[in-house]
Formats: sequence, C-alpha cells, structure tokens
Amino acid sequence: MTEPASFLDSNTLAFLDLETTGGNSRRDRIIEIGLRLWRHGEVIDEWQTLVNPGTTISPFIQRFTGISNAMVADAPPFADVADELRERLTGAVFVAHNARFDYGSIKSEFQRLGQAFSARVLCTVKLSRRLYPEHRRHNMDALIRRHGLPDVARHRAMGDVDAMMAFFDAVLADHGEASVEQTVQHLLRRPSVPSHLPPDILDELPACPGVYRFYGENDVLLYVGKSTNIAQRVASHFSGDHGSHRGVRLSQSLRRVDWTETAGELGALLLELKQIKTLRPLYNRRSRPVKRLWSVELAPAEDGYLEAWPVTTIEPSRLGDFYGLFRGKKDLEKALSGIAASNDLCNQRLGLEPWRDGGCFQRELGRCKGACEGQEDVTRYNLRMQIAFHSLRLTTWPWRGPVAVVEHNAKRDQTDILVIYNWMHLATVHSEDELRDWSWRCQNPVTFDLDSYKLVVRTLLKPDTRAQVIELEALTEEPDWWVGDSPAE
Repeated sequence: MTEPASFLDSNTLAFLDLETTGGNSRRDRIIEIGLRLWRHGEVIDEWQTLVNPGTTISPFIQRFTGISNAMVADAPPFADVADELRERLTGAVFVAHNARFDYGSIKSEFQRLGQAFSARVLCTVKLSRRLYPEHRRHNMDALIRRHGLPDVARHRAMGDVDAMMAFFDAVLADHGEASVEQTVQHLLRRPSVPSHLPPDILDELPACPGVYRFYGENDVLLYVGKSTNIAQRVASHFSGDHGSHRGVRLSQSLRRVDWTETAGELGALLLELKQIKTLRPLYNRRSRPVKRLWSVELAPAEDGYLEAWPVTTIEPSRLGDFYGLFRGKKDLEKALSGIAASNDLCNQRLGLEPWRDGGCFQRELGRCKGACEGQEDVTRYNLRMQIAFHSLRLTTWPWRGPVAVVEHNAKRDQTDILVIYNWMHLATVHSEDELRDWSWRCQNPVTFDLDSYKLVVRTLLKPDTRAQVIELEALTEEPDWWVGDSPAE
C-alpha cells in the first residue's frame, strides 16, 4: 500500500518578496516582485519584474532598495502583471518573511483592480520563532548571521527570496523534514472564522495598534475593541471555545469587520473610548457614556466647618478643587458613607443625612466627634476632612496649556500627534504642519470624561512613561469648548 505524500511533497511553496514605496501595505505601492516556486525539494519556476507604481519613489526608498524612479519608468504597472502573478501563485502556499506585509500589499494591489485574492500564507519570521525560540531577533539580517547564510542582494526582491530559501534549507537540515512539516502545518492552521465573514479576513488585518469594529446585519455596530496588535486580538475572538453566551451570540451575529490603525497604544485607547461613547455598540458595556458625572467639592459652612457638596458641573480648569469622579449619585453616596465610617466624620456635614436636632446618627453611635453640634474644634475637624478626602482629589493639569503627545510607528511610517488639554483629548493630527494649523479656537465641544481622565493621567504621569510630550503655546484665556455634563443617554 502506497503511503500518502507528505505535505511538503504534495504542495508548492511560493517564496515571494516585494519592494514597495513604503511600509503601509494598504497605502503604498509595489515596485518590484521576486518569486520562486519550490516543490519536492526543487525550484520549479522563478519570475521577477520591476513594477511602475504610478507614483514617485521617495529618496529614502531609493537609497534603501537601490531602485530609482528612472528604473521603473518603463516597467509595467501592476495591472499588466496581475494575471501572470495570479497564475503562478494559484494553489501554492504564499511564503514570505514578515508575510503579513507582502500578502497585504498583493491583496491591496488586486483590490485596486476590483479583484479578490487569497492564499494560504506561511511567514518565515513565525517559522523561525517557532523553531528557534531561544533567540530574540528573527529579522532577515539576524537569520543570515545566525545560520551563516550566503550573502545576497538585500532589499532587492530576488535577493531576499534567495535569503529566504537559504534559511528554509537550513531549517530542513537542522530539524528534519518531518519536524519542519509539522511546524508548517501548525502555522498554516488558522482560527475558525465565523461563517458570514470572508475566510481570509485574518490575513487582511494589520499587526499594529488600533481599533477594530464588528458589524452585524444591516451594518449594526456590535462591538468596538482595541489592541496593540489588531490581527492577533481579532483572531483571539475566533479561537477556542467562547467563554460566554454573549461571546457566542456576538460571533453568530458578525457580518463585517473594519479597523482604524494608530501609531501607538494611547491613540488606540482614546479612539476606542471615543467610539464606544459616541457610536454605542451593542456589546460594549464598559466605558458607556453616563448621564452625568458626580464629584464632591469641600466648602466651609457659615460656622467654619468644611462640608461636602455634590457637584455635577466639573470645570477642567479647577480640577484640584474636586474630589472623586462618580458615575451616579448612588456611587457618590456610597463613597461618602465609607469615608464617614472610616474617619468618624459627620453624616450631616457630608450631606448624607438631613439636619435635625440632637446631631447626626453617627453621633448617636459614637462615630462622630460632634461637628454637627459644634462640639469638635473646627480646625481639627477640617484637617481630618482634608486628610480623609486627600486620596480622592483630582489631579490638576500640570502644563500651562495644551500638549502634543507624539506616537510614531517606524515600521509603518505612521505618526499620530494627540492634542490633550486638562486630560481631555481634543484632536489627532499627523504632522507638524497639521499641528501648527490646529487651533483650540476652532475646537469642537468636548466632554470631560471619567475614563479618558484616568487613562491620560495614568499614561502621562507614570514615572516610566515613554510618551513624548511637547508643550504647546499657553492659553491666554480659558476656552469654552468643554462640556460640563456628560451627554444624556
């Protein structure tokens, strides 16, 4: 009885590399393709071509690749080579180093022609990580040094294909065909995608920070999420058993996925919060907008004792005068009750009981030192009040005016500049020119928000923050574009 052919014997591997006008697979264009087909341990075909991108190649890319505008001037556009490329790739396993970028670039070029493209994808970066977990770096230059691979024309398409195939030969020599085959099949195995989504949706998603959105029938927004790796996070929604009935219903309802890429994590977190609060997806329960934020202001009564006054209009310019942020009056009262019990404070001075003869209920229990009856020294009571509320005091904005928080993703050549003032995210621009043109005088209304406040304070004030903060021009007058209350539901 004949044994079935092994995976590597029965499949064609298409080792492919691209040179492009930049690092964004959805935006930038292909300028060179190198392809070599491997089967049964032998090269059965190879093909390479320069491609006219229909746009100018930047000086940096010209220096990086050695491909000039003059070299591609008479080259065919992608539309003229698309059929030939598709014919060679049909049925083959698409193999590339950092395959998500190369595969995404090919898909984008076909999409511009109104055509779909899909293939099984094997990433040699992932192959290296799986087989050589003891090493930290797995870029091509690191693999060439580590495995003693031959020198090649780096950053030219066929040169990088040569390097990939030399690495694959080294892997086979180190681990044997059976082990490599098992690893390859494991890497080609992908999470089960909900039936209503395109089967290759996971190949389209970028491995970068950003926000993703799930849509159901009639394009109803179901869920908004964020991640430092969109592709990985979305895949996790589809892998393994769903942890809840809610997760099962979300998966069954899913019809479409889209996303917005950001340069860094803070931009993704802020965009997620904004979209949850403004778009109100069905399955996001946390971070929903509240009807009104509550806080506490301490103010002296006529007799000099400090009293706690609930407030619902929180002025960002004087945050240091407020204590605590609460999503509702019940949350505020629960917090005040806890403070009163832990610090022997007066329930009447905290607004938890109406004023009556004989002092507050805490006084009857021996848990109030008599401020309600004027029996405790005013200075002593006020000091105890300030100590009890100290940890709840809101953080005052430490800069004179707005700041620009710069996040840059070098791999994708993407820069986000987040304009923030009084812990509120005002705008996102993408260059110094846009930042110079931005004016708070034209700012749309912004709501002071509990979640954004906590997030920005935590990010900008933590001792080991990596955020690049640029102080902008100080404001000569207090702007009027903040909204005191959160929008009503």
